[in-house]
Amino acid sequence: MSTGYADSRPETRLERYTKFWQKDLTRESEADSKNRLDKYIDVVNGYYDGATALTEYGWAQSFHFSRFYKGEGFAASLARQEHYLASHMGLRPGMRVLDVGCGVGAPAREIARFCDVQIVGLNINEFQLGRARRYTEEAGLSDQITFVKGDYMKLSEQFGQNCFDAVYGIEATLHAPTWEGVYGEIFKVLKPGGVASFGVYEWCMTDAWDPSIPSHRELAHQIEIGSGIPELRPMKLARQAMINVGFQIDHEEDLADRPDEIPWYYPLEGDILKAQTAWDYFTVWRMSWSGKLVTHTAVRFMEMLGLLPKGTWEVGESLKVAGDALVKAGQAKLFTPMFFMISHKPTLAN
Repeated sequence: MSTGYADSRPETRLERYTKFWQKDLTRESEADSKNRLDKYIDVVNGYYDGATALTEYGWAQSFHFSRFYKGEGFAASLARQEHYLASHMGLRPGMRVLDVGCGVGAPAREIARFCDVQIVGLNINEFQLGRARRYTEEAGLSDQITFVKGDYMKLSEQFGQNCFDAVYGIEATLHAPTWEGVYGEIFKVLKPGGVASFGVYEWCMTDAWDPSIPSHRELAHQIEIGSGIPELRPMKLARQAMINVGFQIDHEEDLADRPDEIPWYYPLEGDILKAQTAWDYFTVWRMSWSGKLVTHTAVRFMEMLGLLPKGTWEVGESLKVAGDALVKAGQAKLFTPMFFMISHKPTLAN
């Protein structure tokens, strides 16, 4: 009897994903949260087994948000967000860089081209790794980028200490059961000194978010279930975690709080009149009610016919819930997907 699909996805892992949450927040308990944190690997793998192909189709191969200038194309904004990180990190040709939570490798490919660095992409999901290797080979970048399977909560076990010139995470460490855990492991593998740096875009609830307000808690819950996040946490805890493990923060800023005319969440609104270029009409339409109806109906039938793994449609439905919640939380300034921090490991760090 088959135990998995040819693309490395186990048969039942995807089906179990949404069961980690109570859909009704009033039934959510401390035990549910603890179970997700304890089984974060299953949560993340179940999510990306279903969400990867859907995100590539509906969004891009770069699984992150970005700021927009008026008239700036969607793909250009994603690349600029990656360039901004690399520039602030001071990446230089020949550096050995670790990408924690590399997805299907699009940011690694962009940064490798932009900075001429050597990148190791780390991912815990074998399905995504297969796609990352294929896309990178097609791009002719296999000599600059390698991909390895691993858990970013155990980096020092896999790589040793003081072995990377720089480390970055682009909206990836949000899946960690604790920020201290993942930042602490990054601290260990990063070389000490002011040249080596750790750059991160972090998903956080802002200081305006109040978990005692039911509507605030509901938004966080909806973002979690539709994004594979065991637990969303406030921004101040990310900052404190960075300090607690020994990093010196050189720059921090919530980029979503910039007074941009075009907000970071605009593609999720699904309003084609807001598309910044003609090429972006299709991207924005896919986020509209009609675009989502077409996509999710097609996914439902493809799953029924056995063309997609069981559970894909249900993960897709959770993505819709998260998309709506991200827009609402973004409009209310309760959430940011781009709390930006640049830090380094002091020279005398043990």
